[in-house]
Amino acid sequence: MNGGKTMIRTQMAVGDTVFALAQGQDIEALKARIESAVDRGGRFESFVVVGDREVSVFFSSHTSVLFSVETVAFDEREDGDADLPYGGFFDE
Repeated sequence: MNGGKTMIRTQMAVGDTVFALAQGQDIEALKARIESAVDRGGRFESFVVVGDREVSVFFSSHTSVLFSVETVAFDEREDGDADLPYGGFFDE
């Protein structure tokens, strides 16, 4: 139970796939990396999603990207440690 605590969550939609981004990421830097990838003709960029799991997406001039921000209930999976994803690397 979160005790009524809330947090800000940023979501990034890439095409039809929506990623809930992990806390602590520099969203403006991520946007700049995506713009740079598109300017270079396309390349993979990595980012961390809820549960501290890393995702890589190929961004090009044909990639549609949308950012949204919302207030959500506090999520205990958000500890900011991408080296130790929530639940480990394997489901038990």
